Amino acid sequence: MDEKTWLATEFEANRTHLRTVAYRMLGSRAEAEDAVQEAWLRLTRSDRDSVDNLGGWLTTVVARICLDMLRSRKTRREEPLELPAHGTIADIASNPEREVALADSVGVALLVVLQTLSPLERVAFVLHDMFDLPFEEIATVIGRSAAATRQLASRARRRVRGQPETPEADLARRRSIAEAFLAASRDGDLQGLITLLAPDAVFRPDATAARSGAVVTLRGADAVAGTFKGRAQGAEVALVDGEIGLIVRIQGQLRVVLSLSFEEDRIAVIDAIADAGHISEINYSTFES
Repeated sequence: MDEKTWLATEFEANRTHLRTVAYRMLGSRAEAEDAVQEAWLRLTRSDRDSVDNLGGWLTTVVARICLDMLRSRKTRREEPLELPAHGTIADIASNPEREVALADSVGVALLVVLQTLSPLERVAFVLHDMFDLPFEEIATVIGRSAAATRQLASRARRRVRGQPETPEADLARRRSIAEAFLAASRDGDLQGLITLLAPDAVFRPDATAARSGAVVTLRGADAVAGTFKGRAQGAEVALVDGEIGLIVRIQGQLRVVLSLSFEEDRIAVIDAIADAGHISEINYSTFES
């Protein structure tokens, strides 16, 4: 069997699974087929020698294609008209009992709820809760840290289940921590910053933030505190996609979002988002003074 024939055979063996993944994200069989076909085209153009796990590689590629399609939809403010009664595409690679439960859960109601999620929430929820992908792998698809990806999936899960967002008491507590962090940053209070950070805290800028601020990923409370000392003069505490975070606006335009992940009463992860495309997907509101 030559390489081209082998590749086509392996792709066909994964097609049903890939179509299921795409359908769960997009809610449209036609768009799911388009996503899978695009994955095949990318596979034929790729360096196959660098692919260790073809099934995993294809799932990641399809997820990224779906994310791009969801973002394009949001830009056009469109959603597919197709809302089938149940997802009938069987995932032959999964446990039969799990597939039955999954098929029963994906009806019109769930598809409607999924369409209310942001693109990042939808991808994180579908890949983790429906296909058991670890957050570390999903993070590479959506360009977020594993902690931020976990928050996205958790928020999506609450909305899918009709549960309330983060309880008011937790929001108030996290808001006070974020406000104390900003105050310590502005005052140049290094020890105060360290106290508010988890010992293994991580600061992770996206590519745009890294270029504009000449910073890289930092690990450890001391390193993260050092980069915030004497800064954050223009930052504000805000509700970012339902969670406490920080924003920076310049002349009324949102330019930087700092997504915060908490461990008890300390900040564990700070994701700096400056990419305009990602920022356009974020819903935020500031607090009254």
